[in-house]
Amino acid sequence: TESKYQRHAGNLKTRITELGSAVTGSSLTTVLPASSTLKKSIVLPSESRKELAKQAKVTKEERRAQIDGRHRYIISRLADGIDLSEQQVEETIISDDKFQLIEQFFAASGLKKLLFFYQDVLQQKSNASVRPDGSTNNLPQKKLFITMGSTEDFTGTCAFFLRTSDEVITASNVSQEVNFGMFDCTNGNILQGLEFFLSQIMIPALKYQQNWGAVKEGLKNSQIQEFLYAVDKFVSTLSSSRQNIEDKIQLTKVDIDIYIRNLQNPSDYITAG
Repeated sequence: TESKYQRHAGNLKTRITELGSAVTGSSLTTVLPASSTLKKSIVLPSESRKELAKQAKVTKEERRAQIDGRHRYIISRLADGIDLSEQQVEETIISDDKFQLIEQFFAASGLKKLLFFYQDVLQQKSNASVRPDGSTNNLPQKKLFITMGSTEDFTGTCAFFLRTSDEVITASNVSQEVNFGMFDCTNGNILQGLEFFLSQIMIPALKYQQNWGAVKEGLKNSQIQEFLYAVDKFVSTLSSSRQNIEDKIQLTKVDIDIYIRNLQNPSDYITAG
């Protein structure tokens, strides 16, 4: 009897191995994990998190070592504009996944703009409990982060840096080659933020501008005057559009079924009308 069972077990193992080879191209015994492997797979995520945290710390320190006068210019402008300490801004920047965008912005013929959003972002607590429906307790928290401007919803404040030329940005020319500005769209009110930025910041700055490059006449030049008029007109149109949207008419929904239910002939339609 023992010999019989051994023969059956051997045949069964051979068939399972053949089946595994047919499906996966290898023996099924190489696919099924041993108990020791299962134990390792349970411990692995914790080890992986520690390894990732270690790598992240190394990356942060490498980035911190790269910080020079150019980065300090960016950090100081952000700290002043967003009311954060320079240390907070620095920690945020070197921890950001898009840190390389700063280097691309500094490079010769690099990115034309460098954007930062400062707004509420859902943050999940490490000890957050999972609800019966599978969701977790996520709390909104203000966060500063680098962005391309096209992947996240804009609901807070945008701090932007714009290049004025294609020259490489250095510590000595960063203040001349890079312009800084803020764009406030709190609660997602983009039109109001744009209107305020243009009317209260850009237009007064343009009208105060004395050096217009090749245009020696400056503000007396007819083309410059036409340009400023066009900008003024655009802001007026923007303001009207915003007010129309905010004061839009809300039509009350009416159940017309009670009016058309008994319409049988043209005279009924005339009476209903």
